[in-house]
Amino acid sequence: MTSEHPQLSGRKVLLGVTGGIAAYKAADLASKLTCAGAAVRTIMTDNACRLVTPATFEAVTGQPVYTSLWHESNDFKISHIQLADWADCVVIAPATANLIAKAAAGICDDLLSTTLCVCWDKKVLLAPAMNSRMWANPVVQRNCSILTDQLKFRLIGPESGRLACGTEGVGRMAEVPAIIEGIIRIL
Repeated sequence: MTSEHPQLSGRKVLLGVTGGIAAYKAADLASKLTCAGAAVRTIMTDNACRLVTPATFEAVTGQPVYTSLWHESNDFKISHIQLADWADCVVIAPATANLIAKAAAGICDDLLSTTLCVCWDKKVLLAPAMNSRMWANPVVQRNCSILTDQLKFRLIGPESGRLACGTEGVGRMAEVPAIIEGIIRIL
């Protein structure tokens, strides 16, 4: 396999997908990371599953997709701890205002937020995506500052452009090539 990103070969990327409309781009990200030789495991929130199916991520990564804290396991391992321990880095794409707020406040009410709470000492890259007015909200900005200043999470984007609501502004999730470059930088 030839790859334009050999630095990703053999790396373990935990991809968190939230319920932003940019979730469809996360499937492309998962596919490109897998093609570059990375092992990609995906955690999807309930709202992400309303936009893109787990089968999409299973197909492009060849790995199971995790959607709940409450799954049956024959190996008796705690999934959020096991997933955090497995990962070389964690990427949340898209990172909604909701997920950013949960992470900043330490709220653990689903598999993704609970796993992210365990990953405070990991390399974490967030790719925010939301309406420009949400992005400009001082509370969202404060939450991003908590994550970047106190936990050393990194942000990529958001970018300016046409948003899902039809307006123009800052809030588009960074494009997949930029996210891949961000992953390479944190690794």
